Amino acid sequence: MGANTLLKKPKQRKLLFSAGLSWMFDAMDVGMISFVVAALAKEWSLKSEQIGLLTSINSLGMAAGAAAAGILADRYGRKNILLWTLVIFSAATGLSALAAGFAILCVLRFIAGFGLGGELPVASTLVSESVEPAERGRAVVLLESFWALGWIASALIAYFVIPSYGWRLALVIGAVPVLYALYLRRAIDDSPRFAGIRRAPVPFKERFASVWSADHRKSTVMLWILWFTVVFSYYGMFLWLPPVMVLKGFSLVRSFEYTLIITLAQLPGYFTAAYFIEKFGRKFVLVVYLFCTAVSAAWFGFASSEGMLIAAGICLSFFNLGAWGGMYAYTPELYPTAVRSTGVGMAASFGRIGGIIAPLLVGVLVGHSVGISSIFLLFFATIIVGAAAVLFLGRETKGTELM
Repeated sequence: MGANTLLKKPKQRKLLFSAGLSWMFDAMDVGMISFVVAALAKEWSLKSEQIGLLTSINSLGMAAGAAAAGILADRYGRKNILLWTLVIFSAATGLSALAAGFAILCVLRFIAGFGLGGELPVASTLVSESVEPAERGRAVVLLESFWALGWIASALIAYFVIPSYGWRLALVIGAVPVLYALYLRRAIDDSPRFAGIRRAPVPFKERFASVWSADHRKSTVMLWILWFTVVFSYYGMFLWLPPVMVLKGFSLVRSFEYTLIITLAQLPGYFTAAYFIEKFGRKFVLVVYLFCTAVSAAWFGFASSEGMLIAAGICLSFFNLGAWGGMYAYTPELYPTAVRSTGVGMAASFGRIGGIIAPLLVGVLVGHSVGISSIFLLFFATIIVGAAAVLFLGRETKGTELM
């Protein structure tokens, strides 16, 4: 079956598009903060350590949100938790526009991160459980492709809004998804698989034990390593992309411009991964795309000319986001329905610890005058570890029925 098969099924198409828009808003918020901190660094005279702290606070909230939402979604349903996470992060983002100081902005970004982190694993679980095996991987990668649309939207807002109207208006725009939640409440249904077990939810202690049982322990270890390395490298590299451009000598507006160009490469990265994931399997996509991400990271770190910087950034964006799509498609397939959202949420939550450490670490390294090339070599090594974990510990799930 081809990609068109999925598009001919109205209910699945509607679910994919509806969940995809919530995913897009999620990405728009994450992308927005990377541009906002670049502007705040100038307006509030923030040190590199403070920039790292602000982005790490966001990831700390995402770690808490991913774990909490995953656990709750196995008890109260994927749809209900998806709606609440959407409301939480969009409301907190809008309130962030009113922040008068660095401390209150950090608090609001933690709350926004809580909603953001919870929404992603729940949405991927919902779509994964609602699509047949032959199209499941492709559907989740296409869901993840909405992330690129959100980053493109945030880059456009940053380019056209922040220089002329300031970062506060950009964050006000980020509050729009709270209205979308009202539509989503009527537009989508819970997954049929969850509906089948809804009357007798498994207690959390049993779900936690199942995730670490002999049947799933190897997969859990592999996923936690994979999520940590991918999230660590992504948030370390991409949230620092505009500031790194400035450090390499470009103006703030110019850095936004280049970041937008680099971000556009995410879409073909997703679409090629969506094609290959059902043709060659999950492990192929993850290992190949992660290896190419690692090489691109090293290239970006050593890029000296304008053209080389953009070319390396495009490759980095293409392969890294394709790997993200593969990771979101792969993770729900490794657990049974009764504990699926818990397993996905816990892996995502552990991964977010990498998202907490990386921006802080980059801030400290930049503050101590460590070169950009050395920092990106660290990301090269980290990504290689993630690829090796999938290669040696992962099992192929292409075409298999969900448990």
